[in-house]
Parts: sequence; C-alpha cells; structure tokens
Amino acid sequence: MSAVVGTEGVRALLADGRVVLIRALGADDAGTVLSLHKRLSEHDSYLRFFGSGTRVVDVTARRITRTSDGTHAAVGAWLGEELVGAADYETMPGGTTAEIALVVDGTVQARGLGTLLLEHLGSLARHRGVTRFVAEVLAENHRMIRVFADAGLPYRMTTDGPERHVEISLTEDEAFAAAVDERDRVADVASLAKVLRPASVVVVGAGRRPGSVGHAVLRNLLDGGFTGRLFAVNPHAAEIGGDIAGVPCRPSVAELTGTPDLAVVCVPAAAVPDVVEECGRAGIAAVVVISAGLSGTDLATRVLASVRRHGMRLVGPNCVGVVNTAVGMDATFARGDVPAGKVGIVTQSGGVGIALVELLRQLGLGVSTMVSTGDKYDVSGNDLLLWWRHDEHTNAAVLYLESFGNPRKFSRLARGLARVKPVIAVRSAESDVAQRAAASHTAAAATPAVTRDALFSQAGVIAVDTVSEVTDVLAALAWQPLPAGNRVAVLSNAGGAGVLAADACVHNGLVLPGVAAGTRDKLAALLPEQATLDNPIDTTAGIDAPTFAACLEILLGDENIDAVLAAGVPTALADPVTAAPAIARQRRKTVLVARPGQLASVTGLGDARNPAPATASFADPAAAAAALGRLATYACWRRQPPGTPVDPGDLQLDRAHALVREFLRAQPGGGWLAPDATMRLLGLFGIPAVRSVLAVDTESAVTALRELGGRVAVKVVAAGVLHKARAGGVALNVATEEGLRTALANFRDRFGSAVQGVLLQPMAAPGRELIVGVDADEVFGPLVVFGLGGTDTDLIADRVARLTPLTGRDAEHMVTGLRSSKALFDGEHGLPTGGLVDILTRVSRLAETLPEVTELDLNPVVVHPDGCQVLDARVRLVPREPADPFLRRLRA
Repeated sequence: MSAVVGTEGVRALLADGRVVLIRALGADDAGTVLSLHKRLSEHDSYLRFFGSGTRVVDVTARRITRTSDGTHAAVGAWLGEELVGAADYETMPGGTTAEIALVVDGTVQARGLGTLLLEHLGSLARHRGVTRFVAEVLAENHRMIRVFADAGLPYRMTTDGPERHVEISLTEDEAFAAAVDERDRVADVASLAKVLRPASVVVVGAGRRPGSVGHAVLRNLLDGGFTGRLFAVNPHAAEIGGDIAGVPCRPSVAELTGTPDLAVVCVPAAAVPDVVEECGRAGIAAVVVISAGLSGTDLATRVLASVRRHGMRLVGPNCVGVVNTAVGMDATFARGDVPAGKVGIVTQSGGVGIALVELLRQLGLGVSTMVSTGDKYDVSGNDLLLWWRHDEHTNAAVLYLESFGNPRKFSRLARGLARVKPVIAVRSAESDVAQRAAASHTAAAATPAVTRDALFSQAGVIAVDTVSEVTDVLAALAWQPLPAGNRVAVLSNAGGAGVLAADACVHNGLVLPGVAAGTRDKLAALLPEQATLDNPIDTTAGIDAPTFAACLEILLGDENIDAVLAAGVPTALADPVTAAPAIARQRRKTVLVARPGQLASVTGLGDARNPAPATASFADPAAAAAALGRLATYACWRRQPPGTPVDPGDLQLDRAHALVREFLRAQPGGGWLAPDATMRLLGLFGIPAVRSVLAVDTESAVTALRELGGRVAVKVVAAGVLHKARAGGVALNVATEEGLRTALANFRDRFGSAVQGVLLQPMAAPGRELIVGVDADEVFGPLVVFGLGGTDTDLIADRVARLTPLTGRDAEHMVTGLRSSKALFDGEHGLPTGGLVDILTRVSRLAETLPEVTELDLNPVVVHPDGCQVLDARVRLVPREPADPFLRRLRA
C-alpha cells in the first residue's frame, strides 16, 4: 500500500464512523482552503494564528496550496463536498525536520480528524525522508496538544510559557501500531453499526413473488424478528397496493417517509448504480449490494463513485447479505432461519456461508454475525476482525477469504483478536502450479500457499482445509477448555480405534507420553490382565462404562497428560463412553470423544442426567485428533508472549539506501546486484559474510589471490548465471597462480563472452549448509525463508517461512521448525543457533527497510561450532514505492 496520498485521494473513517476523503492539496484548492479558514470561529482562529487575526488567512491558503517543490506538502479532508480539515508541513534546513500546522472545522472537532490528518501527513513525510515534525502550539490549545500526545508517536513538549514547542519523531513502533489499531477499531465499529446494528432497513427491489431475491430478503427480515423499522422499494409500488407483506412500499428511495440506516439492493445489475446513487443522495449510510454482474464493467466504476461521493459503506456486490442475530436481522436470501449463537462468520463465498450456517445448526451452535463480502469492494474481513474484538455476542470467528486486500493489517488485527477469541480460517484453493518461474531458490519456495500459511501461523489463526473441519474445531472449542500442552493419552476399548487415534495424534503434532508408574498401577488394578497399559491404553472390549470412566479419571489425574482422547465402540456389554460427559463437564483438562460408527461426523455429547453437550464426539478418531492438534497449537501460541520486532541497532541505513539508489539510477528497470555490492549491502546490515574480492581480469584476480593468501574459492561472475555451483562456475581450494589461471580458462571455455569477472573468497571452515532468503510480494510484503541449503535445497525442500517483521521469537521458531532441526541443533554435538537467529532478524530488517529488495538468497549460510557465515548471496532490486502498513484507509 503506497504511502503517498495522491490527487484522487483515499477514504478513511472518523471516530464517529463517518467517511471522509483525504487527498493531496494543490493550487486548485486555494479557494476551498481559504473558505475553511474563514469558517473558523473567532476562538479557533485565535488558536490557529496565535491572535494574528484574519489578515494572514489569504497568505496561509496560498502557502498551503502552492505547487510542491519537495520542501512542502499538504493534505485535506472532505466530508461530502466540503473541506473540513487540512494539514501541511514545511521542511527546515537539512530536509529531515519539518514544521507542521493543522486546521479542523469546528463542526468535526473531537472526531479524530486531526489525528487522521497527522497520520497521513506523517506517512507522506516519512516517504520523502522527513524523520521529525515540530510545531508551535498555544498552551491553551488543549485539543491540538491532545492530538500530538495521543498519536502514539514518540514526542517531547516544553511545559513553560504561553506556547508549547512540540517535537514528534516519525518512527513507527509497536506503541504507534497499537494506537493506530485502537483508533481504527473505534472508527470501524462506529461505521459498521449502520451495517450490523441498523435502526432501520430498506429492501430495494422487494417484490411479492416468493421466488425473487428481494422478496426472500424481506421475508427473512420479517421472520427473523428484526427489531428495527422496515421499508420496501419497488417501482410498481402503486400497482401492488403500497405494501409487501405488511411492509410499507414506495416506488423509489427518494419517496420513503424516513431515511433508513441500511439499504439492501436486490435489483438487476444495470439498475444498481442509479439505486446506490439515490441511496447516497437520501443520506443512507450503508448499502448491501446483493446483485451480481457488476465487476469488470463500468457499472462497478459508477457504484464506487457514488460510494466515495456520499461517504457510504458498501458490502458486496455479488453477496448473500448480512446477519446479526442479536437484533434479529437476517438480511440474506438464505433458506430457513439463521440460528442465534456465538460464532461470527465472514466469507467471500455466499455458498460457504450458507453451508457453515447449516452445519452450525446441525451441531446445536449458532451465528452471532455473518457478512458475505462477495466481490469485496469495501467492507472486508479486516472490518469484521475489528468488530468482533469487543463484541459480547461473539466468542469465535470463522473466515473464508479468497484474497487479502491488506495482509499486513490483517495480521495485526487477527493476532489481536486471536489473543482473546479463536479465529478459524478455511484455506481457499490456491494452486502452486500457477507460481511464476522464479530465478532464486527463495522465490521458488515462496508459493502463494506458503505465504498465506505463514500469515495465519504468525497471527495465531487456526487454519483448516474444509468447511467440515471448521465445525470439528468449533465443536471442540465450544464445550472443552484449551489444552495446557500437547501431551495426549488415548483411551480405547477397541485396539484398532486406539491405534488409529494414536497415529492421527502424532500426525497432528501431538505427543503420546509413556504412562507413569503410578498411573500404570492404578489402571492395572482396574483392567483385565490382557489390557494394554502403554499409551494408547486398550482397556479391552469387556469392560463396563463405570470402569472406563474410572480409567479416564485416572488419566486426567496424571500431571504428565494434558488431554485425553477417549475412543470407544458400543458392545453388547456396554457403551463405554456414556460416562465420559459427566467427567468432561468438570473441564479439568481437555477431553474429546471418538465413537466410530456414529451417524454425524461430529456432535455434542451429553448424558442421561444432563443431555446438554459436555464435549464433542467424532465419528472418525483421526478427525478428533486433528481438532485436538489444532487446539493444542493455538493454545501454545496464546501462552507465548507476543514478542516485538528486533532492532539490531548497528545498521548503516543511510548508506544502504544510497547503495540502492545508485544501482537503480544506473539500471532504472532493476536487476541483480553485482556480487561485490551484494556483500557490501549485507555488511551494512551486520550480516556476517565471507570476505569477497571482485576481479574483472586475470591480473586483478592474481592480485586478489596474493592479497587474500591461502586457499580460495573462485566463483564466476557471468551474465545469466545465477546458480554458479550448479552451472560449473565454482572452483574450490585454489592456492596457486597456476591453479587460478586454469580456473579462469575453464570458466571462459564454459561461459564464453558472458564472463564478466570472478569473485575470490577465502575457503571457509566446513559446516552445515543452510539457506536464508527473502521474497517480497507486493501485497503480502517480504517473506523470509529458512531451510537446508546448498545445491540440493530445492530437492530436499526442508524449509519454514515467516512474514516480516520478525520478532526474536519468530526467528527462534524458524530455526527450530525444520524437519531436521532436532538432528542439527539438539544434543551434545548440536550446532549453535544464536548466529542464525541473529541473521534472520537482520535479514528481516533489511527487507523491511529496503522495499526495492524483491529477492534475496543467502545460500549457503554455513554454520559450524564457532558460528555462521554467508558464503554466497544474490539480491535483486526493482523500483518500488515503500508501503505504509499502518496507514488508515478504506478499500474503496
């Protein structure tokens, strides 16, 4: 997301939920800016101009709107057609400090506009190299002082005299991110109230015919018991008697007797733009466009223009509608009532939403809110993550997202929600077959699925592959506590079911610990001699329900066990798991049940005394183990401190930026950085790399050999040759001038005129070869990849990936997250991990600082008992505007 607010502008939310348009100010806006200043009250004018009166207003308006020459920038905010706020800065000598001024119309003060303008102006300034704002404010200008103090940016302010000198650092840190997210939440919830808690709704396109979408929406609103007022619009209102199902009907929105909060549009695609425009003119704050067929046409452009012009929120188009059971609102055309419950749903696919509602109904759970975003012009999953954070009616969230408009914002918001409520996401179908042909090992590994899964993992999102797996997880969450760890005991009266459950547990990252001696003795006292007392525990089929229950109690009392999976099949003697609900209801530890042969894939399990579900019962032990594994992973994530991005503190950022600028001036289209420049760039970020000398001819190569001394590695630098070892472009252990000349001759024979020189490096100490890399996606941002390296890295494919910025904990988890990590790093002869963690955090900072770095390969990174070192590296640069992940703006 670009940091620059252009002339077209972006939409953003005030604290009261109203939508403003923020855009750059120019010479054509001089009159509008002048009008804003002239509308100020006498007191506000005094605070703005320090009592200088109105004589400076004309000069100020011209100064703010003059053509930018690099030392000046200004942004304005429009509410409807009126400019209601402006902010500008003037750089001071040196160019890194700028003096700022803000003005806000009195009618919108205390609505967060000053802070919003400060954020956007700061983003623009940061993009242009400004690192600090300064301002002079009257001590009595309490509101402006509060804007600066509450922005979340580091600041200093004098405390003496009638004026306050304020200095604001434009450094974005976790405190700033938290402040922005909270402002975003307050504004978004206020805005979405018109969508999810409207006091009144109009269905445009409602008809008497039961088979029409509009009629179905109106009928669902009536049958659901919507607590607000209802209206209908149909151009043939007079012909159908002025009402539909008792709801007043008018021929057009303009003829309604009141102004509804929300309009649900169910008309043919060609009619949608005019309807949305009419809604905007009538002052309707939000529209849900169920109609399809707009995207990719001029119809979509016209709809978006109306939404922007009138400051409306938009759900859809091409959607099923919206639901909020807390107010009885079912504004969808789904069949049947939507059961009330505690699960929030946001889905791009209406069919997935309908399927989830039906599955929750069967499970005895229900929905708090559901938003079908469809083509997602405006309202998206990020909006719902903000809504659900403090929604008392929602205690779990389900997402089906086919695309991410702002993944970095999604990561922050999902992480915040998942800390207090589970977030479950259905992975959408993304084929890796479509992955582009990549030049680097890292880019080849950074498939869409890898990037998406890294996003979910870091945000604490429980990722599943099917809709049925959503209900598996929700059932386990609904009635049982999260496990305190991943140690599971499997208890079964059927050996086969126990073995299947045990295998599935291991497959899902769970551990089956050995049975402690005390626990074994207690079990042996209850069970027949032929019972298996090792984990999984097989009680044999001949035991009764009370004995099975006693075994379950014993296992739950073992401090080495965090959860029990009870797998039982009914026999002529007993149904052993019937006693499990009474024990599970105590919620001491997590208890799930598997009953092979039950009709429902998952259901709530109660007992005769209390039929209300106490735990989830699964038809397939593997499904139970998968759900338990996901709960254990999520619980582990929640127990860990969030962590903060690591700032190594010894980086030479100015020189790094200069190196990139110099390269792109010479190659405006971008390309691969020269090997020696690549090593210099790594050095500026403190990444340990072997000393490298670039030689462009034989004489300079010989000189380099003498300078380095000892044995060296000689690597070809040739056009089009990226994987040098694979191409035969590396000669090792070269110690003599004769050997060097032979290597050079071989390179010329193999690569011909493509040879541009050679890189000489001292031979490094032997060790394990690993890879660290970056692939920077324009939407998701940089992805850091770590894994086994060398020439066979793609063949072995033992890698982990995380999105930047990496926290220290992220980096540690990457190092320990390979399939081979235990063999590499554990035990007496395990390799050290500290240097690798340091490299990963430095590479993350490099990728965050330099958006022009689109691919980076450190391969190999050799780790040995004394540390680690980069032996070869490649970096590809392309011109790219920096993104501002914290900039508040709407999609449309």
